[in-house]
Parts: sequence; C-alpha cells; structure tokens
Amino acid sequence: MLIRVVLAEDDVLLRKGLAQLIDAAPGLEVVGEAADLSTALEQVDALRPDVVVTDIRMPPTKKDEGIRLAALLRERHPSTGVVVLSQHKEPAYAYALFEHGVAGRGYLIKERVAEVKDLTDAVRQVAAGLSVVDPAVVETMVRARRGGRRSPLDALTARELEVLGHMAQGKSNAAIGKALQLTEGAVQKHTNSMFAKLGIAEERDINKRVRAVLLFLDQ
Repeated sequence: MLIRVVLAEDDVLLRKGLAQLIDAAPGLEVVGEAADLSTALEQVDALRPDVVVTDIRMPPTKKDEGIRLAALLRERHPSTGVVVLSQHKEPAYAYALFEHGVAGRGYLIKERVAEVKDLTDAVRQVAAGLSVVDPAVVETMVRARRGGRRSPLDALTARELEVLGHMAQGKSNAAIGKALQLTEGAVQKHTNSMFAKLGIAEERDINKRVRAVLLFLDQ
C-alpha cells in the first residue's frame, strides 16, 4: 500500500532533498510540500496524506510550528501520522508532541539520521500507528524527569536506557545489538532486567516492549 506524505520544511534545498529521498523509497510518495504552518495545514486538508514529515521551526514565528501542526492535526485529521524531524533535543518539544498520546507520532534528530532508511522506516512505522523516538531525545526526557518528580525509569541503568531508546524506534533485539555493538543475547539480558525493574516481566513480549516505551512517554 502506498504511503502518501506531505513534507513541511522551510529550507527549500533540504525540503527538495528530503522529497527526492522519500520518493525514491519503495511504497512512499511525497504528494505535497510546504514551507510554513498555514500552507502545511492547507496541504493536509486538501490531500489527506498518511504521514506529515515536518521541521519544528518554520514561518511565521520559527519557534514551534511543527509541534503546533501536530496538535492541530490530532484534532482535524487524527488518522494522519506525524514525524518531527528537528535539530533540537529540547525535552519540552517531545513532551508537547506526545502529550495526548504516542501512537502515530515520531521525533527524530536531523544530525542523527545517519541513513535514508532511518527516516523512511520511521515514516512507515508512524503510518502504521506506531511511535518512533530518537534515543538522544529519550535521554534528554529522562534527564528532565530526574530533575523533578521521580520516575519508574530512575531504576534503569544507562545501558538499559540506551536499549529503551532504540526500542522506542521499533527496533528488534538484533537491530539494537548492531546499533550498540552488543550481542543479541546481551540485549535480551538488558531488556529482561529492564522489564523486571518496571514491573512488566510477566506480560507477553510484544506487550512488554510497548509498555516499556509508553510507561515513560505517557506518564
């Protein structure tokens, strides 16, 4: 099934480059482009895409238009997924994006999208109603949580938090191991420890993975 994408980015060279990369991926098509918030909304209203890929800071204010766009789409087009592609790791942006639910939402850091596949996979996962979060964003959110009230994630080690960050991207244990240069067995050991600390060790594996991510993002 073809996944239709609207791309919102005010840097014209970056927008055109991203459009070419997305169009070249099997099963993905950029059906509309926008350089500001109002045009992005018009494009989504007219084209009804499956996913919007957006920068955070665009005209008119160049502050948080991408986050505002995601919030407006949740009201106007709740089935449309949103991938925020940003230069900024500020936890406030991520909290705002996930405030009313994580399904069909993604947050990636531009400089950490090492391969085209990182972006296209995120688009596919968000289109399927899943969530994708850059591990660096998860880390900043954890640090912000630790500056205030206690979180169940306070019990996790630094390595377990890294594993959780990659798990939030929808990666398998094998893929997590490759990213962190660990054996698949070592990743399984970390995930089992993490599940036990979070009190979800007795659930089915897929439920454990989902709840481990949602426990942090939805609390």
